[in-house]
Amino acid sequence: MQVKKNPRADLSRKSLIFFQIGLIFVLALVYYGIEWKFNVRETSSISYETAVPELTLEDIPVTEVKELLPPPPPPPIPEFIEVIPDELEVEETEIRSTETNQEERMEKIVEVAEIIEEKIEEKVEAVPFVLIEEVPLYPGCENKGDNEARKKCMSAKINELVRNEFNTSLGDKLNLYGINRIFVIFKIDENGKVTDIKTRGPHKALEAEAERVIKLLPQMMPGKQRNRPVSVLYNLPITFEVKNL
Repeated sequence: MQVKKNPRADLSRKSLIFFQIGLIFVLALVYYGIEWKFNVRETSSISYETAVPELTLEDIPVTEVKELLPPPPPPPIPEFIEVIPDELEVEETEIRSTETNQEERMEKIVEVAEIIEEKIEEKVEAVPFVLIEEVPLYPGCENKGDNEARKKCMSAKINELVRNEFNTSLGDKLNLYGINRIFVIFKIDENGKVTDIKTRGPHKALEAEAERVIKLLPQMMPGKQRNRPVSVLYNLPITFEVKNL
C-alpha cells in the first residue's frame, strides 16, 4: 500500500508568509531597541572635609642693624723722604771649575789600602733527623749503604744503649707506678758531638737519669746538608712501666 502525502501538510507553500512575519518581528525589535531610553541615575554628591592644622606664627625678634662706619683715612704722606744708604757689603763667591786637563799636576796621590774581602759564613740551623740528607754516622753503622739504612741502624743503636743503661728502678723508688715517659731532645753538632740535651719527665730524678744516659753516646761522624756538616736535631722518647706488686 502506497502512503500518500496530504497536500495541506506541505509547509513549503506558506514559507513566504513565515518569512514576512519573521522580518516584521525583527524590524519591530530593532526599532524598539533604538527608541529605548535609559534613565541616568544622579550620583549622590559626597562632600569631603579636610582638617588643616592651625599654623602657629612665631614671633620673629627685631634685630637692630648697625650703621656701617666709613673706613679710616690713609696715613699722611711725609713731605721729605729720608734715604738710608746701603752700607752692607756683599761678598761674591768665586766658583771654580772642577774640570782638569793633562797639563795640571796632581799635588798628592792618595793611597788606597788593600781591600780585604771578609767571608761571611752562612749559618745553617739544626736540621731534624728525619729530614737530613746525610745522617750522622754512628759507630758500627759504617757498612750500611744508603741513608735510610744508616738512620735505622743509628736509631737501633741509641735505643739499645738506653735500654741497657737507663735505671728503671728509680720509678719504683719514687713510687711512680704505671707508664712513665721522658721526652729527650739533643743535637749532634758539626763535629759529631752530642750537645744541648733537654729532658722533660714526671720527676727531676728521671730527667737527670735520661741526661746521664744520653751523655754516654759516642762521638759520630757529623751529618751533612748540601755537602756541609750541620747540626742534627734528634728526638728520643724513653718509656718504661713500673708495676705495683
